[in-house]
Amino acid sequence: MSDSLFSTLKTLKGNPRACVYTEPLWGLSMNLCIPYLSVYMLAIGLSDTNVGFIVTINTLSQMLFSFLSGPITDKMGRRKATAIFDILAWCIPCIIWWRAESFWFFFTAAILNGTNGVTTNSWHCLLVEDAEKKQITKIYSIIIACGQLCAVFAPITAILISKLTLVPAIRILFINGCVLMLLKVIILYLASKETSIGIRRQQETAGKDIFHLTGGYGKIIKMILSSPGTVFSIIIAALAWIVFTINSAFWQIIVSKKLMIPEAALPLFLVFRSILAIVFLFFIIPKLSKGILKMPLLLGFSAYFIGQCLLITVPIDGMLMYLLLCLSLVFDGFGLATLSMLSESLIALHVNPDERARIMAIRYMIIMLVTSPFGWIGGILSDISRNLPFVLNMVVLVTGIVITLVYYRKSNDHSAEHT
Repeated sequence: MSDSLFSTLKTLKGNPRACVYTEPLWGLSMNLCIPYLSVYMLAIGLSDTNVGFIVTINTLSQMLFSFLSGPITDKMGRRKATAIFDILAWCIPCIIWWRAESFWFFFTAAILNGTNGVTTNSWHCLLVEDAEKKQITKIYSIIIACGQLCAVFAPITAILISKLTLVPAIRILFINGCVLMLLKVIILYLASKETSIGIRRQQETAGKDIFHLTGGYGKIIKMILSSPGTVFSIIIAALAWIVFTINSAFWQIIVSKKLMIPEAALPLFLVFRSILAIVFLFFIIPKLSKGILKMPLLLGFSAYFIGQCLLITVPIDGMLMYLLLCLSLVFDGFGLATLSMLSESLIALHVNPDERARIMAIRYMIIMLVTSPFGWIGGILSDISRNLPFVLNMVVLVTGIVITLVYYRKSNDHSAEHT
């Protein structure tokens, strides 16, 4: 038990402790409403293509702010940047989503929400810069599990939808999201302190404007390209984000519009997947992620592929529909948990700690650049057939399997050997 996630959770100190212990508030705020954003947009009157376009706008906004996130994080400090941009990216958009009445409300919120390109960088720096390397994969497993804790409260969403219908219920959840997210920002700011690397980077960047600092990205790109492990971690993360983007935007649509499962029942299926992800993260994945990470990566991609394949072959009536849908969620839960943890752990293990913020900025920018067309493409495909976005996901997942096999055949990567 001394090597378990429970042991890691109890022994965390400093910034890792503050980040991990406040993370459930993110799950209880945003994870209760964001999974239903696509069906909420449809209920307001948007089309599948509109939904896909909004996803792409959000991704492009994230790409821009990811590009600026390195200099912003270095100048402002990890702690301050996280607080300010969490409010811009989550609290304010929640208010806009709450009052949304047309396409332009969602368009505006998508742009603001894209500022999380900064906080994603700054928060991860705050999380890992003072952490022990041997704890990194376990910390990310706990973080992913914390994000899934909303599963315990998801039946509240089902009850609200059944009593109030979809739109009024989700509006209430956006208000809840704003309040709890603001609480998270305040607690994390008070419980954390600037990292040692963050203090040094603030001193080094004092008196330099953000756009001047972006001029140093040429050196950072060379540093990334000289590290095969860093390049590999960016590719894996990009592929995982494409799958997550398509799945989060169109899973609710295929289940409610093709399989005709009542909207009030959607939260119950997400409860099931979240509980599975937590179980996998605490009891299965830690046993797989010791040493070389080739096998857990292959298992993650393969499991997600099977889950997506089952989803598009689910019949549209009868008990078999529910059985196959639940079975697809078993594989999705494992794939989601594994790829979420590994896509973050890989970069944390390979990144140069002295240039973490700027390397992470380039990483997120590349991911957003690669991911940005897929929301729109997914929307166009969904208008043709609700199955097609998931067929696209299957192609991406097979690509991940091939790239993983090629990388570990050519590279002797033991970066996680002692985690």
